Amino acid sequence: MLWFYTVVVPFASRLVIAWGINLAALWAANAIWDGVRIHGWEAYLIGSAVLGIANAVLKPLLTILTLPLIIITLGFFYLVINIGMIALAEWIAPNFSIDGFWTYVGTVLVVSAVNWIGGQVVGDVERHVRPRLI
Repeated sequence: MLWFYTVVVPFASRLVIAWGINLAALWAANAIWDGVRIHGWEAYLIGSAVLGIANAVLKPLLTILTLPLIIITLGFFYLVINIGMIALAEWIAPNFSIDGFWTYVGTVLVVSAVNWIGGQVVGDVERHVRPRLI
């Protein structure tokens, strides 16, 4: 029983933290870009859950399958994969819409930045180091 606790609890807490970081990223994108419209908590919760699952399952698979294309385009196709992950979350979540290619690009940049910052802070907390902002 102790094995179950030590394996599942850290995983469950990391999952909830990642979900919260994705939710904050979608909220930031909604606040920054006029073309992003997310209405209601269910849209945030479902959208961030879909984004987290897509980034954990689909994105690595698509990255491996399209690696030659990513290399040939000097990484530009990786941006297309990220746009696809955001588009999937938009398609599944209710009351969530993004208008225009450049709004997708901006949303991907905001989501990536918020996830990077959140990862830095959470990583510092897990290592028991004072969180740094820069």
